[in-house]
Parts: sequence; structure tokens; C-alpha cells
Amino acid sequence: MEKFAFERPFIKRLSSGMPSKFGMKTKIEPITVIDDNLVKDLINKYGSPVFVLSEKTIRKTFQGAKRAFTTRYPKVQFAWSYKTNYLDAVCRVFHQEGVWAEVVSGFEYEKAVRNNVSGDHIIFNGPDKSKDDLKKAILNDSPIHIDHFDELYCIIDIAEESDKIPKVAIRVNMDTGIYPQWDRFGFNYENGEAWDALNRIMLSGKLDLIGLHTHIGTFILSSDAYRQAAAKLADLAVGLERKYGHVVKYIDLGGGFASKSNLKGAYLPGTDTAPSFDEYADAITSSLINSQIKPENLPTLILETGRALIDDAGYLLGTVLANKRLADGRRSTILDIGVNILFTSFWYDHSIIPAQPFSEHTEETAIYGPLCMNIDVLREAIDFPPLIKGDHVVINRVGAYNMTQWMQFITMRPNVIIIDGNNKPFIIRNKESVETIISQEKIPPHLQ
Repeated sequence: MEKFAFERPFIKRLSSGMPSKFGMKTKIEPITVIDDNLVKDLINKYGSPVFVLSEKTIRKTFQGAKRAFTTRYPKVQFAWSYKTNYLDAVCRVFHQEGVWAEVVSGFEYEKAVRNNVSGDHIIFNGPDKSKDDLKKAILNDSPIHIDHFDELYCIIDIAEESDKIPKVAIRVNMDTGIYPQWDRFGFNYENGEAWDALNRIMLSGKLDLIGLHTHIGTFILSSDAYRQAAAKLADLAVGLERKYGHVVKYIDLGGGFASKSNLKGAYLPGTDTAPSFDEYADAITSSLINSQIKPENLPTLILETGRALIDDAGYLLGTVLANKRLADGRRSTILDIGVNILFTSFWYDHSIIPAQPFSEHTEETAIYGPLCMNIDVLREAIDFPPLIKGDHVVINRVGAYNMTQWMQFITMRPNVIIIDGNNKPFIIRNKESVETIISQEKIPPHLQ
């Protein structure tokens, strides 16, 4: 006969509905299956912890975003933000959907090239582009988004020595009512710096100014901020046409669309507060089509959204290592998932959901990772059912940034798998081993 875990009695205030002996039923249901694959089978085969990505969800989310914009605007092009998740398998799913690459380093540029993205479909952003990086991008006809005057002058120097005319845009920062304002990247709109940069480009006669770009921030919960950003870029485009008769080919609104993850300190969950793709699309496209840009000169709208396209497709499966009582009597649960591989837990209150049926009994619980560091906290306090050693959990909405910002610290990074459209799992990044780590080390002769 199975022995059930002891659940201590406690008093809980009842507020409405028909309760069980423990009060109101916990509203969440266990996640036992991901794309027809049992969670316990995935863990048994690929280890714990393990990242799981759903290809079906990636494609479905992207197609919803594409529909939202293409039904409202005649010329739309998405570019996948490599920094959000640059595992090759993920990038290639987006590229199969017709999405360009958006990169912010020489390393990411090389990744895009290796993924067979043509040079003119690789948008090169970021403040750190070496002279060699710039030469390579110019040779490949890649759009270069200029971040500062030093970079502008460097590109002009390269252009004087090259047969290629660099294709460039400028990144513009601006006040859209979002705090803090991201003014460390690009040229400021309000103080005239952006217009100054555009004039220098046009008067140099050595560069092909093809676009205007902004990226106003991250996890932007106001679609109106994008309306303002689009209007200000449109104003610059109109100014170029009036002064120089020059028409830009595209306006790039960057990324920053919010996913449905829960920000720490937020009063309401992300599912209630994050604008839909339709809301973002309404704000941006209305601003462009109602601007003074002539209809025949309407630029292509480029979008570099990352998080909102991939977050929902990612899961992190793990296992309970132990339970213990803290000094103040609170319950704590230790998982084999640490902040070294779940970096976004520093700013999200991630949903942590049991992967097997669980009791209606819940208790305020602190959930920690396995690292020997006091900062390894996944949730400071969560109303959570009692799980026992060996039970499994699923953390969802982890597809963005965790597989690029993770660290090999104390523990090694785990397998990453993708479940394809036929519900078949594939490893897309092998877990690390001691050999993986020490292969990059060297020992001087006197320590041999």
C-alpha cells in the first residue's frame, strides 16, 4: 500500500466557492506533457535539468506576429534577434519562415553567415563593431546600423579605400515616455544629434543611407511608445526627402515587445499586462501610414522582436533535490535548476509548476537552486504544494536569453532539445562535461 506524504494541518481563510479540506483548490494544473512527450520521459532520456523548445510554438507565435503586421501594412520584414537565442536550430526555424538575421557582434555575424543567411539579410547592430567586422559587413552588402560618430568616421575611412559603397542606417534614441530612456545607444533625436549624423552621411557622398533604426528599450508594456518612435523616425525620413530628395528604403523599429512572463514587483501577471502583437502593430503601422511620408515612398517596416517570439516556446525541466525549514519556519524547496542557467529569474517571477499530480495543500515556499551562493533564488515566496525529493517541475516561458546569458558556474550547462512539428525530440546542444570545460584550459610547464 502506498504511503502518502504527511501534510501538516493549518488554518487558511476561505473566501469563496466550494473548498476541499485544504481550502480553495490550487488554480494551476500540473504540466506532465510537452508536445505529446511526457515530462518524466524527457528527463529520463536527456537528464535533469534540461531545456526543451517547442518548434510548433515558435512557428505558431511567429505566424501570429507576422499576420498582425502584414494585414495592417504593405511591406513588413522580420529580423531574428540573435542575442535572444542564437542556437543554430532556433535561428534556422526563423530563417525557414523568411526571417532575416539581426546581430550585435562579430561572433553573432559569423553565426548568421554559417546559418546561410545572405549578407544583405544580416542587419549589423551594436556599439562594438571592429574595423575588420565592418569591412566584412561592407563586403557582404550587409546593412550597418551606425551607433556613434566614431563608427561613422571609421566607415567613411573604409569607404575611401574600398570599391564597395557601404549600406548604412543610423540608430536613433529618443524620448517616448519610457523610463529609463535608453540614450546610451545611437544618436539622440531631441537634441538634434540624429539629424546631424544624417547630414554628415549625406554630405560625405561615400555612403548609401538606406534606413533609420531605433530600439527604445526592453519589455515595453506600452504600445503607444512605439507609435511615438515610429512618428519620430518618419519625421527624419520626411526631412531627408525634403532637403536631399533622398528616400530611405526601410524604417526599423527594433524589438522590445513584452512576452507574457511575470516581471518581479508587477501587480498583475504578464498574461494580463503584455500588449498583443495586434496592439503593437496598430500603434506602429498607424503612425507610419498617417505620417507625411508620401504613399509611393512608404518604407519597408523592419521588426527585430526576439523575446516575444521565443519566450513561450521554452521550458526548463528540473528535479527536487531537498526540502528544509528556514530559521523563520518557512518551507524551502531546493531544485537542481540554478540562476546560472535561469538568468532571467533575476527579473522575472517565473511560473514553477509540478510535473506530476499534486495535493491541494499549499504553503508559502522559497524555491532555491543548487548553487553554493546565497543569490541562487528562483522565487523568494510562492504559494506552492509540498513536493518530495525526486519530484519533477516545469518552468515555462524561458526561451528568451537563458540560452545565451547562461553561465558555466559551479554546475555544467545541460542538454537543450527541440521538439519538432512531428513531436519528435532532438538534442540541439549537448550538455557539458568536465572534458568540455578543461579543453579550453592550458597548464604552464612548471605546473605540469
